[in-house]
Amino acid sequence: MARISKKRKVALSKLDQTKSYTVAEAAKMVKDVTTTKFDASVDLSIRLGVDPRKANQMVRGVVSLPKGTGKTVRVAVFAKDAKAEEARAAGADVVGAEDLIDAITNGNIDFDRCIASPDMMGLVGRVAKILGPKGMMPNPKLGTVTPNVGQAVKDAKGGQVEYRVEKAGIIHSGIGKASFPAADLRANFNALVDAVIKAKPSGAKGKYLRKAAISSSMGPGIRLDVAEIGVA
Repeated sequence: MARISKKRKVALSKLDQTKSYTVAEAAKMVKDVTTTKFDASVDLSIRLGVDPRKANQMVRGVVSLPKGTGKTVRVAVFAKDAKAEEARAAGADVVGAEDLIDAITNGNIDFDRCIASPDMMGLVGRVAKILGPKGMMPNPKLGTVTPNVGQAVKDAKGGQVEYRVEKAGIIHSGIGKASFPAADLRANFNALVDAVIKAKPSGAKGKYLRKAAISSSMGPGIRLDVAEIGVA
């Protein structure tokens, strides 16, 4: 049996593991039970009543968190000429074409999000097998393949996050940092949950939102009262 540290014991002592908390309660408690010396990330996990192996039950999208993520996001853009300049002016960290393909092929992936202008997708396809498994492949449905690369860069750096249901039917996504005021965590929570609800696929049957929990880095999960969220 794994040994529980003193800090984790203290954190667990503050938490009633038999209780389902309201979002307001959890947003405050996740700050109280955080034990890391660094500014821990706060994550939301949602179990959905879907089978993502079926095409008509996939849940995926993007949402802009109103209070930001608290993280520095490095953005790479596949673009040339005027579009490349537009991306740089918007704050892109890496901009390129064939040279960016070479860097990725050689394992130099020094970015968190990837955007491409439509005319570059033939080129980007060469590294699809590398970017795809990392969840970084540009996709028009997610707004990362767009002629408006400047706005896409600003969105990515300004608090936009991608969410995608995993094989087990669970979505994991950050909603801020432990240093955020509880009200800001609540605002980001509301934005993400609202987006997931609106993305309910036509093939989903029965109860859609099954379970939800908030946790901080290395901290215990705080179970949420799903009924309070109001999703059937």
